[in-house]
Amino acid sequence: MTRVKTLREFPSTERCLGGVTHFDDAPEWIYQLDNPYLHGVYAPTSDELSVEGLDIEGELPRDLVGGYFRNGPNPHFQPMNRYHPFDGDGMVHGVYFRDGNAAYRNRYVQTVALREEHEACRSTSPGVMGPFDYSISRFGIKDTSNTDIFWYAGDLMSLWYNAGDPYRLDSQTLETKAYFDLQGRQQRRLSAHSKVDWASGELLFFDYGDDPPFMTYGVADPQGKLLHEVAIDLPGPRLPHDIGFTTHYAVLHDLPFFHDIDVLRKHKYRVLSFHRDIPTRFGIIPRRGHSGEIRWFECQPCYILHVTNCWEDGDWVVMDGCRSLNPMPDAVPGEGELASMLAYMRLEANAYRWRFNLMTGEVREGDIDDLNTEFNKSNAIFHGVKSRFSYHQRIPLLHEGGHTLRFTGLVKYNNDTGHRTEWDYGPGVFGSEAVFAPKPGADRHSGEDDGYVLTLVTSSEDWQSHCLVFDATAVESGPVARVKMPHRVPFGFHATWTPGEELYGK
Repeated sequence: MTRVKTLREFPSTERCLGGVTHFDDAPEWIYQLDNPYLHGVYAPTSDELSVEGLDIEGELPRDLVGGYFRNGPNPHFQPMNRYHPFDGDGMVHGVYFRDGNAAYRNRYVQTVALREEHEACRSTSPGVMGPFDYSISRFGIKDTSNTDIFWYAGDLMSLWYNAGDPYRLDSQTLETKAYFDLQGRQQRRLSAHSKVDWASGELLFFDYGDDPPFMTYGVADPQGKLLHEVAIDLPGPRLPHDIGFTTHYAVLHDLPFFHDIDVLRKHKYRVLSFHRDIPTRFGIIPRRGHSGEIRWFECQPCYILHVTNCWEDGDWVVMDGCRSLNPMPDAVPGEGELASMLAYMRLEANAYRWRFNLMTGEVREGDIDDLNTEFNKSNAIFHGVKSRFSYHQRIPLLHEGGHTLRFTGLVKYNNDTGHRTEWDYGPGVFGSEAVFAPKPGADRHSGEDDGYVLTLVTSSEDWQSHCLVFDATAVESGPVARVKMPHRVPFGFHATWTPGEELYGK
């Protein structure tokens, strides 16, 4: 085991004082702050480890070859102001599988902002809860690169939810190499949920901001060279979160959940509002089309964080995802200055399907299921073509104990029928976004769920973390293997699977 870059050494045993769990690998300053997103399963770790030969309960499938990577917030220095989980410095955790064995490593994403804070030995950036300071960066806050992670053009790309600067990470060491620039592009900024088409290797990306053009959309080739980029005409600044694509089209989002730009500019605070009188719009554009070719479809007002998949069905384009009718729940009395942040993080969403007719303009939409789930993933081999299955995280609502965002179970959907199967992580056990790992050599002629589903979980009973490996055809039967992590893995955001032929070579 190699341990590097700890803030300080702590006693070797965990201790509990005043009802707050203390960890030997967490920065001491978190215990000075009364913020639930800095304690328990959310508490950051100060350790960066590299460990081979992890302990395994059960038997790892020999044909599980590749890497599970998960990004998430892990604040290094005590924040300047009120902490929001979107503010934490990016940390990537990697679990590597090969020959029936598993290894682990984790590293901070060494953003420019984090390096500057290391030089200053303190936090120098305000956070999402404001006030914004545009003398710090063009974003007014720190670009933490803590949101998404995926394999592209020979390396891992880490991204920030607020359309920030992508970083290139070494897939073997997780060390930060540099900015991830697209050759031929005049700017660097990318939205977190830009997508790689596994069939073509192309990157489909979008960017958004507070100044015109309020969105751009583009395509880069498998080597990272820009092929196409076009401005998208929107009524004003928006906060789209994801993008979909089919064989011939991209699906862009214009959602009625956005901030008042005048308030932001005058008072340096971002005030989000859900405009229930404005329809949600989805724009379908040829993959290398121009702004005049986009077709907008109006739907019921909603917010959508994550797309499951899109495909073409004759004259129709179909999009599966998770829909939220209440992206800004009411604050709960008594939660004080953190009330708005806590309310926003209480994610309410369910599996949903939209259908758009390119010939008639007709829209059909409706629930797949009403269970509160999100962080929906599917088999990336089938992205852009017809698929059925997706893998979601079950999220308890406030009245079910969902005071903070937490994942309590894995849900597999047949999106054609709405049928679901589930695996409960267990009392006090919290999961991460799950990924689908196809078996080596799988293609679109293989069974769509012929592979494995992986997630990271942490138990609040003993704070032990495991990587769970499920047979994707039978998630309700529980994991076929549990890989013991060498330390506690805090809560995080998005994850990805990188196949062995990419990670290790053919």
